[in-house]
Amino acid sequence: MALAVVKDLRVARAPATAEDLEALETDVLAGFVLARAAAGLSDGTISSDVTHLEQIRAWLGRLLWELEPADADVYFGKVLRSTAKGTRLSRAQALKTFFLFLELRHKVEIHQMTGRVVECPIDEMNRPRGRQQAKLRIAPTVEQVGRLFAGWRQELAMCR
Repeated sequence: MALAVVKDLRVARAPATAEDLEALETDVLAGFVLARAAAGLSDGTISSDVTHLEQIRAWLGRLLWELEPADADVYFGKVLRSTAKGTRLSRAQALKTFFLFLELRHKVEIHQMTGRVVECPIDEMNRPRGRQQAKLRIAPTVEQVGRLFAGWRQELAMCR
């Protein structure tokens, strides 16, 4: 067995075109939707997150992963200043969740294609005040449902 020279494949790869990056953004957003569905979130929650992301993207006019903390300052500090607190929180949470997804699953790919390191633009300095946490609804067990209806049945018999 002989030694061979190892070449870096990134040098041979052509630079990503605008169409390539837009296609990647579409694929990433589709992956985000699938991941959220796999996590058990409702269609309404996923749709709300995607709507928030699309509104931020439309305002930004660039790829979402190009959003910088200064852009987030302007968006949340000026553009959304008069909107309801819950709207700002929901939009910020959707953005943070999307960037977490990017960092976990697409950080290397985006860096290889663009040279950009993905980092969430919502930090401790510009995070909207308030707390909004997604609540996971866990269905009751068959035993818990049986207990509920058994107790209800007993109460109905006594209140008549």
